Amino acid sequence: MTGSSVEQVTSDAPPRGIRRLLGGRAAAWVAFVLVHALLAALNLFAPGYPMGDVTGVYLVWAETAQQGWLRMGIDTPWVYPILAFAPMTAALAFGAEWYGEAWLAMVTVLDAFAFAVLLGRGRLSVRRRAAAWWWVAFLAMLGPIALGRIDAVTVPFAIVGLLWAAGRPRVAAMLLTVGAWIKVWPGALVASLVVALRRRGEVAVMAVALSAGILGVSLIAGSGLNAFGFVAQQAGRGLQVEAPLAVPWLWWIVAGTDEATIEYDRSILTFQVEGPGVEVASALTTPLMAIAVAAVLALGIRAAMRRAPVVALLPPLALAFIVALMLANKVGSPQFVTWLAAPVILGIALGGGRFLTPAAMTAAIALLTHVIYPYWYGWLLIANPGFVLLLTLKVVLLAALLAWALVRVWQAGSARRPPAVDASA
Repeated sequence: MTGSSVEQVTSDAPPRGIRRLLGGRAAAWVAFVLVHALLAALNLFAPGYPMGDVTGVYLVWAETAQQGWLRMGIDTPWVYPILAFAPMTAALAFGAEWYGEAWLAMVTVLDAFAFAVLLGRGRLSVRRRAAAWWWVAFLAMLGPIALGRIDAVTVPFAIVGLLWAAGRPRVAAMLLTVGAWIKVWPGALVASLVVALRRRGEVAVMAVALSAGILGVSLIAGSGLNAFGFVAQQAGRGLQVEAPLAVPWLWWIVAGTDEATIEYDRSILTFQVEGPGVEVASALTTPLMAIAVAAVLALGIRAAMRRAPVVALLPPLALAFIVALMLANKVGSPQFVTWLAAPVILGIALGGGRFLTPAAMTAAIALLTHVIYPYWYGWLLIANPGFVLLLTLKVVLLAALLAWALVRVWQAGSARRPPAVDASA
């Protein structure tokens, strides 16, 4: 290379100071703020009513309780666990007219706490920096649904719980158990900790004791069996249009049949598929989910009994549990994709490039979800072939993600020695 060429390459390269700035905490925080500001604006002003559940449903529930008319989960069975009512009520702090803005601010603050934990206080490692940037990109690709549902409240609990699992198992169990009593899915992460950690007894005791306390307070408040109403409410649902098992009926509608349709269920406030075999498929989702979770659990126990390292076992095991819940779920709402963030962030923070494949697949799932919801959701509701294809691709990616996770769990229990882990991770 000639001297002029060397000078040209050197002049084209970004200065070291700029590279250091972009690779530090400041740049990550700027990206975090910008993405959350964009998502908040989309929730408030974008077409498709992105915050429909928040301002059209959560607000009504919070106001009826505030006015002493009806307490969801206490006076009547509810679709959510009892602690879901806490963030819904908290968003009323500035009045009903600011409910949407307060909700977005609350979720942003929770995300900021999880982001700070992810970045840490010491030297920022390459892996944690990569995990932070991946999360920001994931949120941007997923769109407004990343903030505008009750699931968004539980994601920071899940992220921090997994990041603290090895060093602070009792705190991790507490965070994940609280998350599970807001929206059930973090309970799968509690199971992951019980299987993967050496201090699993501490996790189990904390989860059971805290759950007993939450139930006790609910019973004192007068809930009775309504505290468990979310179990029956979920079991009685039909097959939602976004559910993986709904895909065959959607393609049947695309083919021109009059026997299958998409209908709106006013009791559950969701669009569901109707037609021959739908009720059977809907009924099979619960045993199918139980079988899938049992299979993941069995693989995890096998790996743990073979003394698989936590860094090799916990991320894919947590991911496998989450994806199994998503694939066997009769609901399949777009906000479920937010669940994937926690295990992927943990995987990148601990494994770096070894988690590149699931990170890329999860990002693609987020992008497909954003295309479908909320702006052009109506096209799916009329079974437009292009949007049914997008949903099908999403389901295929989820299946591939589960396969990847199961293979890694198996490998974690088969390796003769733990994989090398960079101390800077």
